[in-house]
Amino acid sequence: MRYGLCLPTGGACGDPRFLVQLAERAEDTGWDGLFLEDYVCYQGDPATPCCNTWAALSAIAARTRRMRLGTEVTPLSRRRPWNVAREAAAIDQLSDGRMILGVGLGDTGEAIGVDASLARFGEELDPKRRGEQLDEALEIIAGLWSGEPFSFHGRHYTVEEVRFLPPPVQRPRIPIWIGGGYPNPRPTRRAARWDGAAMYKETHGGPWEDMTPDDVRALLAAAGDRPYTVAVGGSGRGDDWEAEREQIRSVAEAGAGWWIEWYPPRDPETMVEHVERGPLRID
Repeated sequence: MRYGLCLPTGGACGDPRFLVQLAERAEDTGWDGLFLEDYVCYQGDPATPCCNTWAALSAIAARTRRMRLGTEVTPLSRRRPWNVAREAAAIDQLSDGRMILGVGLGDTGEAIGVDASLARFGEELDPKRRGEQLDEALEIIAGLWSGEPFSFHGRHYTVEEVRFLPPPVQRPRIPIWIGGGYPNPRPTRRAARWDGAAMYKETHGGPWEDMTPDDVRALLAAAGDRPYTVAVGGSGRGDDWEAEREQIRSVAEAGAGWWIEWYPPRDPETMVEHVERGPLRID
């Protein structure tokens, strides 16, 4: 089991310099991975301080040496896929092969509402069309990362033959993890087609629920007999740390590869304290 933390890009973490400091402390205290949210307006509030995820990841890649780095998750339908391909490849190069690209539709749940990063800037809001854009964008990104001549003609995107060089360090590509609500059919099928799942348990507006060992086994079975990563967690750490460890142990035994804690925006001192606690290792 590997242990990651997912940091916000709003509030105090809207300052990318502070995110770099947190990343250095995280590596020093034993975290295996650091993932950033990806907003333009933080969680629907256009007035909350917010930083650019990709600029922050570039600086973090240059200031760390060991941790995996990535997004959880990038709403790919509001990004030009060729730009994401270039940005992620550059971070993979800067980090010597430590990048993971997590993607999804963006916030649409009743409890959160539509992400202001979509609504305030005239982006596509229909989830079916955004799902189509997401699937086409993933095909384009993977094709460009190959480093070979590539073209694409879809419903939403067109790429005339081009060759993206240099390719990412990781071969055959940077791992792509799919986010979304489990067990909703479309994101679940999408996750099975790529390299990993970083999904949350869909409760239709109810409280957060952890993925169960049965959920982990089902995702692994859907992916088939090939290397595949299931990342679970994603909520904040509870008060009962031993109960948390039991949950981690149960999903690890089912085959989960990552346990990821999300830290909500807090004052800088609290954020530093949370990061420096280090992961709840079970071994």
